[in-house]
Amino acid sequence: MIRVLVWNEGEHERVDASVQAIYPDGMHTVIADGLREHLGDEVEVRTATLRDPEHGLSEEALAATDVLLWWGHMAHDAVDDAVVERVHRHVLSGMGILVLHSAHFSKIFIRLMGTTCSLAWRNDGEQELVWTVAPGHPIAEGIEQPLRIERQEMYGEFFDVPAPDELVFVSSFSGGEVFRSGMTYRRGRGRVFYFSPGDQEYPVYHHPQIRRVLANGVRWAHPGDSARVLPTVTNPPRTHA
Repeated sequence: MIRVLVWNEGEHERVDASVQAIYPDGMHTVIADGLREHLGDEVEVRTATLRDPEHGLSEEALAATDVLLWWGHMAHDAVDDAVVERVHRHVLSGMGILVLHSAHFSKIFIRLMGTTCSLAWRNDGEQELVWTVAPGHPIAEGIEQPLRIERQEMYGEFFDVPAPDELVFVSSFSGGEVFRSGMTYRRGRGRVFYFSPGDQEYPVYHHPQIRRVLANGVRWAHPGDSARVLPTVTNPPRTHA
């Protein structure tokens, strides 16, 4: 059983009528439903939002999470630094994390990457084509080539992140831009997958293929064992000839 926690700041759904129309119960609910749809009995899925106590990311909640999904945009600064430190420690200790769309600017992703995580963007509702560049990767299993999103915010290079361990997807847009839209990293004992499609103004998380990518990402990021231990270094005992 993969224990999944879908975290969404949940602010756009409170204040933007257009977002409410697409996600009346919040993006986290739609993302969670997609994981259940594709993974079935493999997963136990819970959700949390910014306004929950401790943002829904208490020590107990994280200890009971194998893979965390994170969506944020307008309230990055409202996330408590102590919670970010807690999530960071759990990732280094073995918890997987999927960082979605504008969460490239979240405190936790910046902390994990150690860079500005800035990028180019333009929100004109353009078509995005998501091209698989690592067809043998488990996250790309069953994904169309290309994955077509009719309307989406453009994210473009340069994307200020470290070179990924694996580049799985590259996107192109009708304006000519390209973007590294699906990348994996290892941080400590934890696995990190960044996936860019998912602007709040478009029904991207209703897209069947996007839901499959996220389900594949959860399977890939699952640590495989429940032990949550920070990497440690010990000096070997001295030996004498």
